[in-house]
Amino acid sequence: MSQLQFIDQQRLHYPVQLLCQVLHVVPSRYYAWCQRTETTGAPAWETAMVDVFDDHQRRYGTRRLQVELRELGHRVGRQALRTALRRHARKALQPKAFTPRTTDSTHGKRCAPNLLLDQPKPTQANRVWVSDITYLPLASGQWVYCCAFQDVCTKQVVGWQVRADMPEALVTTALQRALLAQPPSPGLIVHSDRGGQYVGNVYKTLLREAKAQLSHSRRGECYDNAQAESLWSRLKTELLELRDWPVFTDLADAQASVAEYFDYYNHKRRHSSIGYLKPYLFHQQQLANIT
Repeated sequence: MSQLQFIDQQRLHYPVQLLCQVLHVVPSRYYAWCQRTETTGAPAWETAMVDVFDDHQRRYGTRRLQVELRELGHRVGRQALRTALRRHARKALQPKAFTPRTTDSTHGKRCAPNLLLDQPKPTQANRVWVSDITYLPLASGQWVYCCAFQDVCTKQVVGWQVRADMPEALVTTALQRALLAQPPSPGLIVHSDRGGQYVGNVYKTLLREAKAQLSHSRRGECYDNAQAESLWSRLKTELLELRDWPVFTDLADAQASVAEYFDYYNHKRRHSSIGYLKPYLFHQQQLANIT
C-alpha cells in the first residue's frame, strides 16, 4: 500500500492535513492523486505505477518499477511502462556515467597491496567492504566531505560520516560506525584508495583490533575502487539533482540529507546487481545463511 492509498484509507478517521504531515506528503500531491484516480479511468497498474514513481522521487526507471509493481500484483511490460510514464509526464533521473579519478597519494606513507586482485566477488556479507571520500557542495561555495563504507556483496552502506574537513577522523568515525552496526568475522577485507586518511595509525589500529585486513588500490589504477566511487555518482544524481539548486544549504543540511538518502538506499531502493532486492534485506538474508 502506498502512502497516498494509506491517506485515502485513513481520511475517515484523521484529517488529511495531519496524515500528510506525519507521512511527509505534500497535500496537493494527495489531492492531485485523488483527482487523477477519479477522472482518468486508468488501469490499476498505471495508478500504482505513478504512486511508486512519485514515492521514489524519480529514482526508479522501468526495470525497478516493473519489479515493484510485480510485488503489488501487477504484471506489466517495460514498454507499457515507458508509454504510461510519458503519458503522465514522468521522467526518471539519469545517473551520470561513472568518471574514474585518481587519488593524490603523495603522502609518502606505505600502502597495503590490493587484496582484491584476481579474486572472485564475495558471495557473503561482511567479507569485503569498500570505502571512498567525496566532496559535497554548499550554497556558500565551500565544500564538505563524506566518507562511506559499503559491503561489496550486498551493496548495503554500513557506515558513513560527513564533516566540514577531511582528517583521518572522517574515515575512522565512519569505520567505527560500520563496525558497530555490522560486527564482522575475522578476515574481513576493507579496501580503499591510497588517500592519506586510509594509511593513518588510528585507522590501521581499528582494522587490526577488528581482525580485518587492509587493502589499497594500486597506484594510478582508479578502477581498483570503482564500486565505492560509483556510489557517489548515484548519491549525487538521486539527491542533488532533485533540488532546485544542486547544493546543500550548510553542513547540517548535508549531514541530514546524506543520512536520509543512505537510509532510503539501504531499506527501500532496489539494486539491480542483487536481483532487484533491497540491500538491507539482502544483507540480513546473507547473514542468516552464514549462521
